[in-house]
Amino acid sequence: MTQIQLNTIAQNLFLAMDSLIPKFLENPDDFAIAEGNVCCLIMDEEGNVVGKHWGTDRVKQRKSAQVGWQKVMQVWLTDTPTGTYEEKVYSKQMNWWEYGIPLPELIGWQGGLPARLADGSKIAIAFSGFHGDKDCAIIRQAAGMMPIQITVG
Repeated sequence: MTQIQLNTIAQNLFLAMDSLIPKFLENPDDFAIAEGNVCCLIMDEEGNVVGKHWGTDRVKQRKSAQVGWQKVMQVWLTDTPTGTYEEKVYSKQMNWWEYGIPLPELIGWQGGLPARLADGSKIAIAFSGFHGDKDCAIIRQAAGMMPIQITVG
């Protein structure tokens, strides 16, 4: 995938998220986590990364980005949704050492998902700043609004 292709995918995904984020922020519990200072990161198979912050508080954006970075890296390395990977590691269905993520570094939260494009290309997508299930929901909803087919895991 070229950087231009990744940027195009990211910009379309971010545009969809622009319209979805205000609806998610209506939930007081989700708003309270980062007060709307959320982040999305997308990484292709070659390790190219595109990201976007929403909100106005750079300190809170930084924290959302740190968590988002852990999520996107874990998905990129394992091709497994965050949360699911931890379940598989702790139930001994997957060996953590095969993926280079020591146990103390497992993110533990949902919000990182593998995705496939119509041509079979893989990307990792992470969202951070809401509850984990809502982080996943916004990724899935935004992917469903894309002008190209993206299958999110």
